[in-house]
Amino acid sequence: MKRFLPYCLLFFTAFTLAQTGPKIVFKDKDNTIDYGTVTKETDNGERIFEFTNTGDQPLIIKNVQSTCGCTVPSKPDQPIMPGKTGEIKVKYNMNPGPIRKTITVETNAVNVEGGMVALKIKGEVIVKQEPNPLEKKTNILMNRS
Repeated sequence: MKRFLPYCLLFFTAFTLAQTGPKIVFKDKDNTIDYGTVTKETDNGERIFEFTNTGDQPLIIKNVQSTCGCTVPSKPDQPIMPGKTGEIKVKYNMNPGPIRKTITVETNAVNVEGGMVALKIKGEVIVKQEPNPLEKKTNILMNRS
């Protein structure tokens, strides 16, 4: 009986690892894109999450949703064939302040629990500082003295 248990464990582990079906693997570390510190004037807020179907069947992106209306995701219309890449585009509206948003992706992938994947965007949108013309003139006058 003691010998039987390790063989059962080995069998179930091998069976689990040998799952067939579509599998989704995202390129970005921790499924997160960091905008960094940006301004509305210099950044349009668009980013792309790239992924690959590492499985052996077509991957279908069923639905993509954001946690709020300030982030608009778009998904591929066609299935992603095994070995091929696809992308989910995200557009943030670039309101000033911190960016901390989650995009939920619903798929038929067998390598993620329930076929659901959470993508995240983070960063900060700052207001572009315009130089005050009066301060500039004051500094010029002070330097001449």
